[in-house]
Amino acid sequence: MSVTRRQLMARSGALGAGIAFTGALSELFAGTAAAQSGLGHSGYGPLVPDPDGLLDLPKGFRYKVLSREGDPLRSGEGQVPSNHDGMSAFAGRHGHVHLVRNHENRVTGRIGVPTVEGLTYDPMGKGGCTALTLDRRGDVVAERVAIAGTAVNCAGGPTPWGTWLTCEETEDKAGTNGYTKDHGFIFEVDPADPHRSGAVPLTAMGRFQHEAIAVDPRRGVVYETEDAFEKPFGLFYRFLPHKPRGGLGSLRAGGHLQAMRVPGVRDLSTIQETGATFDDIEWVDVPDPLAAQTPIRFQDFGPQGITHAQKLEGCYWGGTSVYFVSSFARSADGSAADHYGQIWRYDPARRRLTLVIVFGPGTDVQLPGESPDNICLAPSGGLMVCEDGNGAQHVFGVTRRGEVYAMARNAQVITSAATAAGGTTEQPEWGEFAGITFSPDGDTMYVNCYTPGTTFAVTGPWRRT
Repeated sequence: MSVTRRQLMARSGALGAGIAFTGALSELFAGTAAAQSGLGHSGYGPLVPDPDGLLDLPKGFRYKVLSREGDPLRSGEGQVPSNHDGMSAFAGRHGHVHLVRNHENRVTGRIGVPTVEGLTYDPMGKGGCTALTLDRRGDVVAERVAIAGTAVNCAGGPTPWGTWLTCEETEDKAGTNGYTKDHGFIFEVDPADPHRSGAVPLTAMGRFQHEAIAVDPRRGVVYETEDAFEKPFGLFYRFLPHKPRGGLGSLRAGGHLQAMRVPGVRDLSTIQETGATFDDIEWVDVPDPLAAQTPIRFQDFGPQGITHAQKLEGCYWGGTSVYFVSSFARSADGSAADHYGQIWRYDPARRRLTLVIVFGPGTDVQLPGESPDNICLAPSGGLMVCEDGNGAQHVFGVTRRGEVYAMARNAQVITSAATAAGGTTEQPEWGEFAGITFSPDGDTMYVNCYTPGTTFAVTGPWRRT
């Protein structure tokens, strides 16, 4: 059973910032320097309110705004699009860093990704990616469209060969919402030269409401999460490429798509005890990866069915395993049980699935610590978690010893509403964080505020193991 956020705060002495969870945190950092050295840190101190009202950070840290929605792209192709989401950083030549950033725009989005010849899949799609190039000083020297004409580009992930896989979180087909082509695919983006990758859907990797991916660097297997919005909920997939050694364009050669089956478990939300382990995990062929008539999660996987989970989101590779996040599960939505966030670990060598973290439940939406979303490894060997819940929105650090600390808080108020019978109490809201990633040298944390779309670079006294 998980502890409440208030219980954790009481134990740790934290004020206003604490994640409630149970689990073996050391499992999250298997193979990292922190796990091997046994080091752990309790954070960088309390957050200091930002006088400019953008981003609160611990003392000694500072931020730079790299890009904001509505500003002109340096390429002259149009405006910086809205809804900044998944992102990754790549090493460039001469010490430069390339950032590839998703824009989760729907048909009704505020500022869509400008269409560019050679980079546009469907001219009616408003989603896509933009790419920033930073010099050695961290200043933006280029900003341009990396892919356009896609839809609801939520997350994705980097490949071992230095490209970005951007994922469409939709199942809309041609003729729906004005689209001229089917959507729900993964696209590969070259961060240094987007025209080399173009706008080609990787159809063999499946057509569904994609969220994130992680690549096994040894075997070349790509793991994929599905964030389906209604029951039956999403599946956890693996893609076995015909060209597992990889390289730009290699995934276009196709492969084999399978979905995970946990014997005896139809819904991962029913598993509540951290450390729960399942061996002999099965992988079942997807009957129709293109979902020509029926969405994959509705398809017939045989009499034993398939394993579902609500809000499958973040996904990353660490050590010898892939980790994936279920942000929450609600029985009111159709899940078999309730939770405020889980992190699962799958070890392919052992075919073993383990529940390593359970978050929540929450007791006060103004206190953080629910609905984990994007996650990444930090230079200290710990974990950085983007919160996507209600109330205040934070980036949390989690050490391998289980110490949790607030790394950043979004200070940009996006709405204020009059509520409460007989009163006019304002209830501020803040946009979620997304796309957290670190520079190749580990000196800079990059993170997006989803709305208003803002990309930050955070520098400071990062601890090293």
